Amino acid sequence: MVKMGQIENEFGSYGDDKDYLHHLVRIARGHLGDDVTLYTTDGGSRENLNKGTIPGDSVFSAVDFSTGDDPWPNFKLQKEFNAPGKSPPLSTEFYTGWLTHWGEHIANTDATVTASYLERILSKNGSAVLYMAHGGTNFGFYSGANTGADETDYKPDLTSYDYDAPIKESGDIDNPKYQALRRVIAKYTAVPLPSVPSNTEKKAYGLIKLQKTKSLFNIVDTTYFDGVTESENPLAMESLDQMFGFMLYVSDYKAKANGGLLFIPKVHDRAQVFISCPSDNYDENPEYVGTVARWSNTSIRLPHTQCTSDNRIYILVENMGRINYGKYIFDKKGILSPVYLDGKPLQKWKMLPIPFHNLNEDQKNNSVISDAYTDLRESVQIKLKNKRNYHPVPAFYIGHLTVDEVKDTFLSFRGWSKGVVFINGFNLGRFWPSFGPQCNLYVPAPILQEGKNLVVILELEAPNAELFVASVDHPDFTCGSSANSRVHQI
Repeated sequence: MVKMGQIENEFGSYGDDKDYLHHLVRIARGHLGDDVTLYTTDGGSRENLNKGTIPGDSVFSAVDFSTGDDPWPNFKLQKEFNAPGKSPPLSTEFYTGWLTHWGEHIANTDATVTASYLERILSKNGSAVLYMAHGGTNFGFYSGANTGADETDYKPDLTSYDYDAPIKESGDIDNPKYQALRRVIAKYTAVPLPSVPSNTEKKAYGLIKLQKTKSLFNIVDTTYFDGVTESENPLAMESLDQMFGFMLYVSDYKAKANGGLLFIPKVHDRAQVFISCPSDNYDENPEYVGTVARWSNTSIRLPHTQCTSDNRIYILVENMGRINYGKYIFDKKGILSPVYLDGKPLQKWKMLPIPFHNLNEDQKNNSVISDAYTDLRESVQIKLKNKRNYHPVPAFYIGHLTVDEVKDTFLSFRGWSKGVVFINGFNLGRFWPSFGPQCNLYVPAPILQEGKNLVVILELEAPNAELFVASVDHPDFTCGSSANSRVHQI
């Protein structure tokens, strides 16, 4: 039975629309009835509460604030936005830890300090919701992002959402933070706490040998593939009904003696650029020429080629996670501006969505996924004809994880660059150990099966030289350069 329902979360941080909030209330009442307590949550400032709450006593106004803040001034402010006598002090997001972005050190907060601030709330009959009580995982492409000063100050989240929470991503509780918070909660609960469960059992299955099978360009043929959309100018992913994954943009241009200077003013979020002579080297992979990122936005000097026809440019854009807080929350993906070559816009583009949802799902509207999965399963022994291309090229690597007893495990990607991994068709998430800090991806037992488990890796740049990943029994957040503190500094 539902007792409370939250209609919005921190809306006052980026919006100010009472009609919208009242509309949500009408929807919630229609589904939940009049006996359920509805509430909003906003950061503990007067401005946020003014914009994000509904006056009166029909919707309860709760607050959140940093764990290191004195809670009671925030609760005093909260009272002003509730009816008299109807403002029990409630922190709906008591932060037990914090999230981590790619390129940062893994978040770590002191267990004793965290517990002491929880006690400041509970000791005076306040209430708190632990966020997070249990860490999680951003499987697939469901990781989010934040920004700083502007939308180019872009900071995507790790695949792990462990959050330094008292219950870890894998369910482990044998840690100081869990113990410290449990001691505080035990002091202020009316009934004894249940016994402490044991950590989840994990297993290391050893090395998984992989073989390079096909490049992404071997699978995706933009000349003949039916799913291509054509437009004079590049279109955002959303314009092609794509929410996640990748988009491939293709255009032709006249070869120049000096190669030309490529500039993309606005790309969300990371674009790898390749060129080819399509009529001269049909079996060759396009040549990698550089990467353009949202946070750096540099120009790329295209090399001179000896094409007998037009050059072809391929721009593979990765959606690295939508901004989910603040004024830049409306975060379209793909190429969002003209693409300039020597100051003039390139036109006549072909665009191919490559969402890469779980590979075992029926992709009726995008056969590139289902066709690729069938092709890859049958091509474990196939090697690329083109072994001469040592430039970074997106390519698939396939192997088998043999499981004798199904347990949780982790995949270590040390020595790999950046990409996505699938186990038995399930999109486990992104890896980026070359930038860090996350080295290992969590693999819950239900994804696995006894016997052989198919591992498919899309590596966007360069693989581990020995072509293996390792199944290990622990997380690891020590990859990348310790000098990196922000993604946009690379």
